Amino acid sequence: MDHIAVTVNGRNLPLRGIAAHTTALDWLRDTGLTGSKEGCAEGECGACAMLLATSDGHGGTVWTAVNACLVPAAALDGQEIVTAEGLGTPEALHPVQERLAEGGGSQCGYCTPGFACSMAAEFYRAGRVAPAPAESGDRAHEIAPNGFELHALSGNLCRCTGYRPIRDAAYALGAPEPGDPLAERRGRPAPGPVATRLEAGGERFLRPPSVDEALRVLAAEPDAVVVAGCTDWGVDVNLRGRRAPLTLAVEHLAELRALSFGDAAVEIGAALPLAEIERRLDGRVPLLGELFPQFASPLIRNRATIGGNLGTASPIGDLAPALLALEARVVLVSADGEREVDLSEYFTGYRQTLRRPDELIRAVRIPLPLAQQTAFHKIAKRRFDDISSVAVGFALDVDDGVVASARIGLGGVAATPLRARATEALLVGRSWNVETVRDAASVLEAEGTPMSDHRASAEYRSRMLGTALLKLYRTRPLTAEGVPA
Repeated sequence: MDHIAVTVNGRNLPLRGIAAHTTALDWLRDTGLTGSKEGCAEGECGACAMLLATSDGHGGTVWTAVNACLVPAAALDGQEIVTAEGLGTPEALHPVQERLAEGGGSQCGYCTPGFACSMAAEFYRAGRVAPAPAESGDRAHEIAPNGFELHALSGNLCRCTGYRPIRDAAYALGAPEPGDPLAERRGRPAPGPVATRLEAGGERFLRPPSVDEALRVLAAEPDAVVVAGCTDWGVDVNLRGRRAPLTLAVEHLAELRALSFGDAAVEIGAALPLAEIERRLDGRVPLLGELFPQFASPLIRNRATIGGNLGTASPIGDLAPALLALEARVVLVSADGEREVDLSEYFTGYRQTLRRPDELIRAVRIPLPLAQQTAFHKIAKRRFDDISSVAVGFALDVDDGVVASARIGLGGVAATPLRARATEALLVGRSWNVETVRDAASVLEAEGTPMSDHRASAEYRSRMLGTALLKLYRTRPLTAEGVPA
């Protein structure tokens, strides 16, 4: 407890005087690093962005942008971060800061430090090169000639400057100069996991060294709150004032961070960040590849995990509909051993699941082979960085023009994510044509028990289900052999 510390802008700072619920943002500001701001306290605005040193998987480091307002300060024990103050100084601006200043990319300046950190993460991204000709067309406005991907900034909001000067600043960046200390830092390993124990004010934060130790803790204290990326619990702490006697952090446990392709299944570790999953899968599970860019923002995906998304059991979580369509299974582990449950049986009620208090989600298994035809449709008020009103995952096999199998996962239309069983049954055995699709769309509209809220009415949600299937048919044509054209 007396030795927990974090490296901030190259200096080792002790994490003194913090509680288990203290966020990295609050701690940074208390230490005098007030560049990071609180705009929303729920990871939607990016004003609090900082750079976290993470492993590139090959013995080097990646500068990863994350929301400081959601990361527990205690979770930074033994880690290394850079804030906007660590990028440059008024006398020697960092290239990102210089481009923002020259291009008029700041007015009130409240959001600017967060933009600078997210922009710096992309500035230092390995492999940032000019787009190939094949990446022109639809993506031409998203990737600059300097290789900067505009979506790297999609988790940052600006309310007064306007985005064009900010975009122009990003697109004007060159490569890091020789001797750039943050560029050179990428060649050395990122900090490894550190077991952490903090107790203050009747609250405890514990990061155990192994899964076995975590399970022993859960067996003794089943009321502990388990966190990985903390992108959901962090919102409860900030906006709802929730506190836990024990916060159990599992984000660094190697046993929960594996990803493997076997003959029968793809297994994805529960504590692996979504951005890392996307990178490692590299398009080999197309349905997830379509989902990930629509899941929140890069700042969130850099921390959020499959285990956390399924553990919170939100009926509007984006992952569950896609995983239901993929017939995923959840691997649960306790001190008594492992068990595997079908995801369609995992949800038992609103934010309730089959997981016992003494269990951890270890992994998710997706059976192979994958379906021929998959798609993910998300209906929300914004194209990116928004919560779904309705989410639909499709996975179909069509043989000689006839639907051989159909799996459809739904989110936002009931107290739990669910499979559209009636629609699936109607589709199987029928010709994949507009008549079948229209019949199935009318059945799909009646699946679930949608409610009206501030995001959408129940009627709208039902109508969106039907149109999602029609959209799939119109936008994903199949060849005579039943494979995507």
